[in-house]
Amino acid sequence: MSTVDVGVDALDRRIIAALQIDGRASWRRIATALGEPERTVARRGLRLLETRLVTVTGLIAHGDTVIVRLNCRPGQVREAAIAAAAGSGTVFTYVLAGSVDCVAEVQCPPDRLARLMLEELPALPGVVSQQVTPVLRYFRTVHEWQPGLLTADEVGALARFPTPAETAERAAGESSDVERAPEEWRILRALARDGRSTHEELAALAGVSEATARRRVEALTRSGVVSIRASTEPALLGLPVEAMLWIRTRPDDVEEVGRLLLDSPLVRYAAVVMGEYQILVDVVQPSKRALHEFLTTSPWVRRVEAVQSHLVVEALMRSATPTARLRELAGGGEEG
Repeated sequence: MSTVDVGVDALDRRIIAALQIDGRASWRRIATALGEPERTVARRGLRLLETRLVTVTGLIAHGDTVIVRLNCRPGQVREAAIAAAAGSGTVFTYVLAGSVDCVAEVQCPPDRLARLMLEELPALPGVVSQQVTPVLRYFRTVHEWQPGLLTADEVGALARFPTPAETAERAAGESSDVERAPEEWRILRALARDGRSTHEELAALAGVSEATARRRVEALTRSGVVSIRASTEPALLGLPVEAMLWIRTRPDDVEEVGRLLLDSPLVRYAAVVMGEYQILVDVVQPSKRALHEFLTTSPWVRRVEAVQSHLVVEALMRSATPTARLRELAGGGEEG
């Protein structure tokens, strides 16, 4: 059964939106913010997590990121995409319709870049060409994406930390690979497996007191060393159409185009990248007609020179977490 086959109503979507703001928020805090009974929110939230319609994990910062674009031999696109998703440091992996077969974001410290380009990517099955473009900065990360399902007051009641774009840039200068105490690494790895691990559970794993575990989680999160991410399929939120856009504009218009893109709550991700196209965008929409309007009538369109748009046809990795589709493929093999 795919995620879109499971019934999700308006309250479920609002709970998902709350977890996207703070993946570690207690059910009581979410219920208070949403004005709903705590028992109802807890029951709904646990169902979403247990069925893995939503996964909450900690993404550990490892420095710089790059965007990988792949073209593959016919019949081997999915095989290559699965292999790319399994690679070290992969944050997202999407199969696309268009002139690019697969796109991935990869955490790639400078000392790994040559190995990634010259050894790892050419070894992927079926790859016939590749392009690697470093990310220079973020306008918006998926972690801070809010699909507009909550009011400003509800968002304010749930938000606790600086925006992930701020912490991502801060963390780029201080990778998690710097020397850390063993107990911090135990906490980080536990959060990478389950971002909602309790402070009691983290304390037991790290061999510290619960109060110490609480302080460490707070410090690691505020500094951007780890980002607690609630990942879900946009289709569950009523946004089944997803596209990746490569935007070319004048260099002195990049900041303005980025600002205009952020006016849309349906832009999940926007980054400045090197190469012929300066901005990469992940956008979701309720329909292809709405996507067409976004690509032709939005204010940002008037400031750009060219746009390459690619429909996302299959997501295999989101927020460094395998999607339901990838788990299905890994468990049952490829269909057909």
